[in-house]
Amino acid sequence: MQPDKAYRQAIVIGGSLAGLLTARVLSNHFAHVTILERDPVPDRPEPRKGQPQAHHLHALLVSGMEMMSHYFPDLPQMIMENGAIISDPAETMRWYSYGGYRKQFTLGSNICFVSRPLLEYLMRKQTMALSNVTQIDNCHVQRLAMNDNGERVVGVQVEYRDGRRDPATLAADLVVDCSGRGSRTGHWLEELGYEAAPESKVTVNIGYATRIYPRDLNDPHREEWILIGPKAPEESRFGGLFPIEGDRWICTLGGWHGDHASLEEKAFSQFARELPSPDIYNIISQVKPLSDGATFKFPYSLRRHYEKLRHFPEGYLVLGDAVASINPVYGQGMSSAALQAAELDKVLTQLDTLDGLASAFFKRAGKVVDGPWQLTVGEDFRYPQTTGPKSLGTDLINRYVVKVNQATWHDEVVGKAFLRVVNLMASPLSLFHPRILWRVLGNKAPLAASAPVPK
Repeated sequence: MQPDKAYRQAIVIGGSLAGLLTARVLSNHFAHVTILERDPVPDRPEPRKGQPQAHHLHALLVSGMEMMSHYFPDLPQMIMENGAIISDPAETMRWYSYGGYRKQFTLGSNICFVSRPLLEYLMRKQTMALSNVTQIDNCHVQRLAMNDNGERVVGVQVEYRDGRRDPATLAADLVVDCSGRGSRTGHWLEELGYEAAPESKVTVNIGYATRIYPRDLNDPHREEWILIGPKAPEESRFGGLFPIEGDRWICTLGGWHGDHASLEEKAFSQFARELPSPDIYNIISQVKPLSDGATFKFPYSLRRHYEKLRHFPEGYLVLGDAVASINPVYGQGMSSAALQAAELDKVLTQLDTLDGLASAFFKRAGKVVDGPWQLTVGEDFRYPQTTGPKSLGTDLINRYVVKVNQATWHDEVVGKAFLRVVNLMASPLSLFHPRILWRVLGNKAPLAASAPVPK
């Protein structure tokens, strides 16, 4: 790589997907980039100890797929060579929502159906192939290193968890925290005399369980993806069944506010049977699971408003889930991180110095997060048990969005507008464009689609 500026060293805290994307972006601007990962990193597709959610169903949306393909042009081909599927999500969806199935159509863009461990493994291979990127695993960042006047981060103090080396201070011109939801940036800032970022917390008490099943390659629907959503607030359960590499299905079942699925095989199957559509049950009830499965609980969505801070040290940024950890049921996290990394690339390209980088980047990252945050938090507030800061007009918007969902049962124009918003290709405000508003409100409400009877 030939960086476009003479910046010497960047450090990325966290070697997960957001960290890899950030390292790839920084490789365009710095002579050398070092990724510091707390966990040991195996040389194979495998969840790490610090990634409990990696066992579960993930969605890489169109926007995320396009951005990752931009930075890793060989990634789509590598994904398919490893047996995963890339397809138009609107052509292959079997998505049951608010009492009916969305009409299939052609969106004209692709997403991939792949396990999180394989996706991250392929991205790591490509990132580590860059001549100016290295990774140190088993490396715990203890605190930030500052210059003499305490206004600039000049590196990090680390300890090596494998015990092979003494604690050390690693110097850097820029440090980016991509350590995820458990980020310690707030603690570090307060330790240095800065304010921690104000937070928005929306309690959802989501819990889900995931099992892996064999996928019949003779099934004509083997490349379809199934998503079953509840009619909130009367219903609170959801289910997803996605095709992944290895001729397998990944099945995740769960619910809001304590209505969680069990991993016990009969209970898991019964949970699927009781969903408002039988599509998932009809498949998993005919085959034996390939794994014991895993569970995951997500108590609340958390957004840290770095864009609101007036004072922030130079030479330091925060990105990905460390900025906004959103209810994972909606599948926005990976794509949001990819879009934030792309904004960092733009800012670094435009600025001639690292001074002022944080202010410029956090404004852009905040705009990236606004869309998925508004979309997902608004949906979560359909439940009266949800607590947290609720925007004025949320209930009115939610009533309209129900009508949008119902219009997607038969109207391709509304369906396309809706999928563009879900895939972070368009703002949620686009659903209120007069052309869409008329189609949603100007026609009679469609009759609820009846679900097939479970076998």
